[in-house]
Amino acid sequence: MVRVGINGYGTIGKRVADAVCEQPDMELVGVAKTSPDYVAQQAVNRNYELHVPADYMERFEDTPIALAGTTEELVEKCDIIVDATPGGIGKKNKSLYERLDTPAIFQGAEDDDIVDQSFNARANYSEATDAQYTRVVSCNTTGLSRLITPLDDAFGIEKARITLIRRGGDPSQSSRGPIDDILPDPVTLPSHHGPDVNTIFPDLDIDTLGVKVPATHMHLHAVNFTFEEQPTVDEIRDLLSEESRLFLIPEWFEIDGAGKLLDLADDAGRPRGDIWENCIWEKSFTVEGNDFYCFQGIHQEADVVPENIDAIRAMNQMADQQESIELTNNTLGMGIK
Repeated sequence: MVRVGINGYGTIGKRVADAVCEQPDMELVGVAKTSPDYVAQQAVNRNYELHVPADYMERFEDTPIALAGTTEELVEKCDIIVDATPGGIGKKNKSLYERLDTPAIFQGAEDDDIVDQSFNARANYSEATDAQYTRVVSCNTTGLSRLITPLDDAFGIEKARITLIRRGGDPSQSSRGPIDDILPDPVTLPSHHGPDVNTIFPDLDIDTLGVKVPATHMHLHAVNFTFEEQPTVDEIRDLLSEESRLFLIPEWFEIDGAGKLLDLADDAGRPRGDIWENCIWEKSFTVEGNDFYCFQGIHQEADVVPENIDAIRAMNQMADQQESIELTNNTLGMGIK
């Protein structure tokens, strides 16, 4: 039983904490947060032991929120830490993990130079087995890695061209925008997503463009791959339908956007309406010569959650790739119907 701590209890941290509790080979020791708010209270309501950095504890003095100790004490008690703090904070936290000799998993908003390797369960699970520090790549890179791996293995990708239409902010991020605008993000090319994909696939020739829109639901990817050999649409469909973390949206579902996808997740009883899978429109599958095109939706709040669970197993050498992915999928309830 591996003892896991979550440092950062926000959009990703709270979901990873819940997922850890579903695993038969993991124990959630506690979570850490810096702000006394409704999210902190909900952690306590879930019987998660809440820890706070020592110099932040006075913030909680005038609240009824019960604290279990300091973040440092949490790190000391754990076999591994999942750092789900905002981008840039994880880099500062690393010195604590180093001092206490505690392995850690960081998130995609951190620079890849602070870790031994970047992680995606489908693409490079085994590379994390000797890592002290790894980084689960961003939601967009996670989604692209899941799609690239089987297609590259089967047909060889000569060139990848991706346009990413990105949500302005998560539903709870009231301070983020744009409100009534469409922004190149960034104006310069490529966007950061291509170089991030190259931390998983260093030899892949990939160009990415980013656009930010006033939405909170999901990201949308317009995908174009040029293959070394020409597949048929049926061959691609058959291949991708075997991937457990890809959901091929049937045409008869009549889902025309992210809103209906999240409505489907709610109706399916998903916790928080989460979609852990890539959502790929079958109707969009198009092959012209050696070029393949499709659209996929990525739920930015959820798709990295199973990857964090698999990274815990990989770093602790608890299971091989197939065993871990299957166990994570089963415990979370992967598979939309």
